Amino acid sequence: MPKHVAIIMDGNGRWAKARGLPRAAGHKAGAEAARKVLRAAGEAGVECLTLYAFSSENWRRPEAEINDLMGLLRFYIGSELNALHGEGIRLVILGDHKAFKPDVARMVDEAVARTADNRRMTLAIALNYGGRTELVKAAQGLARRAAAGEIAPEEIDEAMIDASLDTAGLPPLDLMIRTSGEHRLSNFLLWQAAYAELLFVDTLWPDFDDDALRAALDVFAGRERRYGGL
Repeated sequence: MPKHVAIIMDGNGRWAKARGLPRAAGHKAGAEAARKVLRAAGEAGVECLTLYAFSSENWRRPEAEINDLMGLLRFYIGSELNALHGEGIRLVILGDHKAFKPDVARMVDEAVARTADNRRMTLAIALNYGGRTELVKAAQGLARRAAAGEIAPEEIDEAMIDASLDTAGLPPLDLMIRTSGEHRLSNFLLWQAAYAELLFVDTLWPDFDDDALRAALDVFAGRERRYGGL
């Protein structure tokens, strides 16, 4: 069983288009899928589930769609926070959510603070996240420490970089799933995915359910992880 599963939740727009619905309907259906998958992951024994909810590139989308996504985030936090907390789930945010509107950023901060001591499972949500930006920020932070004499440049190693990333403290990534038939990482967890198992499925995200997650976990269980060895 993987300890840490990450999902690129792709296909909301295509799901809506195929049904003659607005993209907002697809995002709402995607949020429902996230709720189901989170519950199924917890029941399966996954320690950490990371969801790619809003990339740093998503700001290029139409303003109306961004507003719909922000509204959905407000609704999700407001309606699900009590359930998350009651089930012992800790919320962690990857990326810079401070770029969102103040009320959204405040809701996120309050949700993180309220669930900080929960230990049954971790839900990490990537908001305004980009893997390259994460690596740049880590490098800048280590460079500042080196310039201040806190560390020597030659002391910088993989463990130090790992501890400087947004995912510091989370289990190493075991399995990354991307839905909707696309076969790329789209700037998501680039460092963390170095030895993760990758699984690309054709299912559009709103149709990805408990059974789909269990099937993905079965695929993972059947793979042999070698980490560069024989």
